Amino acid sequence: MAKNNTAAPNFPKYIKWFWISILSGIIVLILLFLLASWGVFGPLPTFEELENPENNLATEVISIDGITLGKYAFENRTPIKFKDLNQNIVNALIATEDERFYEHSGIDVKASVRAVAMLGKDGGGSTITQQLAKLLFHGEGSKNLPERILQKVKEYVIAVKLERQYTKQEILTMYLNKYDFLNLAVGIRSASRIYFGKEPIDLSVKESAMLVGMLKNASFYNPLRFEERVKNRRNTVLGQMYKNDFITKAERDSLQATPLSLNVNRESHSDGYATYFREYLRDFMRTWIKEHPKPDGTEYNLHRDGLKIYVTLDSRMQKYAEEAMAEHMANLQRVFNKEQKKNKKAPFYDLDKTQIESTILQAMKRSNRWIRMKSNGASEDEILKSFDEKTDMRVFNWKGELDTIMSPKDSIFYYKQILRAGLFSVEPQTGHVKAWVGGINYKHFQFDAVKQQKRQVGSTFKPFVYATAINQLNLSPCEKFPNIPYTILKEKYDMPEDWTPKNSDNKYGGELTLKQALANSVNVITAKLIDMVNPKNVVTLAKSAGIDSEIPEVPSIALGSVDLSLFEMVGAYSTFANKGLRIEPMMILKIEDKNGTVLEQFIPNSKEVLSEESAYVITNLLQGVTEGGSGIRLRTSGGSYPDNVVTGYPYKFTNPIAGKTGTTQNQSDGWFMGIVPNLATGVWVGGEDRATHFRGITFGQGATMALPIWALYYKKMYADSTLTVSKDAFEKPEKLTINIDCSKENLDKDNLLNSSEEVPEF
Repeated sequence: MAKNNTAAPNFPKYIKWFWISILSGIIVLILLFLLASWGVFGPLPTFEELENPENNLATEVISIDGITLGKYAFENRTPIKFKDLNQNIVNALIATEDERFYEHSGIDVKASVRAVAMLGKDGGGSTITQQLAKLLFHGEGSKNLPERILQKVKEYVIAVKLERQYTKQEILTMYLNKYDFLNLAVGIRSASRIYFGKEPIDLSVKESAMLVGMLKNASFYNPLRFEERVKNRRNTVLGQMYKNDFITKAERDSLQATPLSLNVNRESHSDGYATYFREYLRDFMRTWIKEHPKPDGTEYNLHRDGLKIYVTLDSRMQKYAEEAMAEHMANLQRVFNKEQKKNKKAPFYDLDKTQIESTILQAMKRSNRWIRMKSNGASEDEILKSFDEKTDMRVFNWKGELDTIMSPKDSIFYYKQILRAGLFSVEPQTGHVKAWVGGINYKHFQFDAVKQQKRQVGSTFKPFVYATAINQLNLSPCEKFPNIPYTILKEKYDMPEDWTPKNSDNKYGGELTLKQALANSVNVITAKLIDMVNPKNVVTLAKSAGIDSEIPEVPSIALGSVDLSLFEMVGAYSTFANKGLRIEPMMILKIEDKNGTVLEQFIPNSKEVLSEESAYVITNLLQGVTEGGSGIRLRTSGGSYPDNVVTGYPYKFTNPIAGKTGTTQNQSDGWFMGIVPNLATGVWVGGEDRATHFRGITFGQGATMALPIWALYYKKMYADSTLTVSKDAFEKPEKLTINIDCSKENLDKDNLLNSSEEVPEF
C-alpha cells in the first residue's frame, strides 16, 4: 500500500486567522465610529444644531376663523406636533419603515446585518432615526462608495445622538415634518392639505398609507404622475400594517381595492383663496420686516422663519365672494363674447384702427416677452416679428385652461376681450376686511382691482354729495326738487365753460324727493345739490371718509367723473353704516414668530366724519335705491333678462339694504355698492381698457354687470348658519330731527328751493 504524504489541514491556524479577521473588523468599525464621533471625517452637528436643526419654515396667513389661507415659503413647510398626527400615520410609518422603532436606540443591528447580507434586496437597514439624520444633516447619499461608507458611519453617530436628545415621538414628528413629498408639499401637514385637502389629524388609514408609501422615493411614487404605481405602493404599506397587527385582514383587503381618492389642493401663490390679498400682504410684510428687526438686529425672512400672520379675512366669506364672482363673470363673459361676434373691431368700441394698433403695441411693450428680448439685445423689428409667430400656449378660459396655438399678438387680443372684476368687503364697526377679490384669476390677471386699480366711479359718488347736503343743511330725504336742467356758470368754480349736465334718460319735469332722485340717479338734482354745498365741501367730506386719491374741486365730480379704487370706495361707504364714524380698513390682527411670541398687534384708527343722524339719513336714502330704484332687482321675485345675463336672478332679498349702482360713460365701468348694518361690500366690473365694454346700457349698466355678484355673495353668506351677516334694520338714532317719512307733508321747502347762497367752507 502506497504511503500518503498529504499533510493534515492546520485547523488551529484557520481558526486563529478567522478570529483575527473578525476582531480586526470590529476594531476597525469601532475606530471608524470613534473617529467619526471626534469629527475626523468632517464636523458633526453640535448640541445646539441638534437642538435646533435648520429648517425652512413657511410663513402662514391665518384667517380670523382659524383657516390657513396661504403661505410664503422657500419650502412649503409648516411643522406640527405629535399630538396633531393621526395614529394611522404613526402606525403606517413604523410598520413600513422601522418595525422595531421603539426597541432600538437609533441603530437596528438586526436590520443592518440583514441589509448587508441581502445586499439591500430585502429592504434597507436604516432606522427612522437614521433617515432623519440623513434628512437633517447631509441629504442624499454619495455615489462614491468610500464617501458613502463614511456618510453612513456619521449617520449612525448622529442617530445615536438624536435618540439621546429627543423622545421617540419627537423623532417621528421631526421626520414627517422634514420630508419633501413633492408638488410643494414639504412636511406631512403640507402633504395632507395638498393631496387630500385636510389636516394630518383627519387622515384615514388608506390616505396615511399612501403618504407613508411616498417616503421610499417621492419622485418615483408621485401620485400626480404615477397613480397606479402609487396605489401598488400604498397597498404594500397596508400589507405591512396588517402584518404588524395595526389593521385586520378584512380592512387590508377592502382598502387595497379602493382608489387613491386624491383631493388635490395646490398651495402655490397662484392657487387657493385670497391670492390678490396675499400678494398685497407680501408687499406689506417686506416693509414691516425692515422696520421690525429680530432682537439680534437681523431681519426676519418671510420665506424661512415660520411667521404667523393672523388676518381679518374670513375664509368662508372669501370663498363665497370668489364663487359668486366666478359664477356671474363666466355668464357675463358668455354674453359679451356673443355680442363681440358682431363687432368688427372686437373687443374694442370707440377706437379707430390707429388707436387699436397703439393700444396693442403698448401691451406688447409691457409684456415679459418684450422686456426679456429687449434686455437680451434684440432689435425692435426682431421683437415685433416674434409676436407674430404662432406657438403652443395655455390660456385662461372659464371652462378651464385651454391648450392652444396662437401668436403672442393674438393672445393679447384674446385677453383684452376678457372682462375683469373686483370685490371688497369690510365690517364697518371694526374696519375688518372680510373678503378681498382683486380679479378673476391671479395666475393670468395679476393686476389688483381692489387697491391698485382706479376707475371712474360714476353715480356711486353721488351719496357723498347727498351726505354733505344732509350734514350741512339737515335736508330730509323727502325734500322735493324740480327735475329740470340746471346750469352752473363757469365763473363760479373757475371752470373753462358753463356746466349743464343731462339726465341719463333725457327725461325731465315735475318734482322729485331726494330719495327718488338718488334712487334713480337723477343728474340735474345732484348738480343742484353740489352747487348748494360747494364742491370743495364734498371733497372734504369724501377725504374725511377715507378717500385718499386726488379729487378736483369741480361740480362734475357729483356725477362720478373721478377715478377711485374699490378699496377707497368701500371704506368710505362703511362710514355711513357705522353711524358716521370712519374705522380705517385693517387687514392684520397680529404677527407672531414661529414660537408663538407676538411681534405686533394691530388696532384700527377711527375718525368722526358725519353726525349719527346724518349717517342714518343717508343710509335711509340709499335704501331707496334697492326699494324702488336701480337696485330694485334685489327685491323682485320674478321676470327675466335678455340672454339670462343677470346671473342668479331673482334674488328675493327682504332685509334692509342700502345700495347704489354706478355706470360710467359708454358702459366702461359697472359698480354696485351694497351695505347691510354689519357689512359693506363693493363690486366693480369692466374691461382692461375703457374701450372694451358692452355696446348698450341693457347689458352694460352696473345693475347688470356688478350687482349680481353682490347678490350671489350675500345669498351664499345668508345660507351659512355659521356666519352672522345682518338682516336687521339700520339702528335708528335715539333723537332724529330730520324727517324720513315721506308720507308726511309737514316741511317748509320754499326757502331751500329758492336758495342760491353758497355754504361756508369747512
